[in-house]
Amino acid sequence: MKIRKVIYTTPLIFMLFVALLSFKKHTESTTYKCLIQMKNYSGEGAYIVISLLNPELEYEETLYVQGPDDEWYYDITEWWRFQGKKRTAIDAITGATVSGGERNVSIIQIPNDKVDSGYSIRFESAVEDKGYHKSDVEFELTSENIKAKNEGTGFIRYVRILPK
Repeated sequence: MKIRKVIYTTPLIFMLFVALLSFKKHTESTTYKCLIQMKNYSGEGAYIVISLLNPELEYEETLYVQGPDDEWYYDITEWWRFQGKKRTAIDAITGATVSGGERNVSIIQIPNDKVDSGYSIRFESAVEDKGYHKSDVEFELTSENIKAKNEGTGFIRYVRILPK
């Protein structure tokens, strides 16, 4: 009789355990339009990565990757140290690079609980045979900074982020 109870209750307990583990904490996000205006330069299009950094300025999440060929991602050195180790699937990839003088508008999702809590956004850029800029644009993720025009130091002239 006890064996029969164990046989019937074990799968029930297992299913309950799996159900509890499958619940993922849902963090609400806001969708933003992100305008990247490039400086005038000649040469290939830039690969750009937008990353969310925690308060210790360590990579937490890749928000956007601009550039289709993953064989060149290692040129974005600092980000690749993070992403290359984790090898998580990147679902924020677009097909086109952006060249000198051009602009691009992309859509990014930023978790609401990261705004005004010490997190930052970093834009890294790399252009074949022209160099790499670890912090082309980097700013603390505050309500004020999101609305501001953030100047670049490398291939990016400026970035603007606006709620969609």
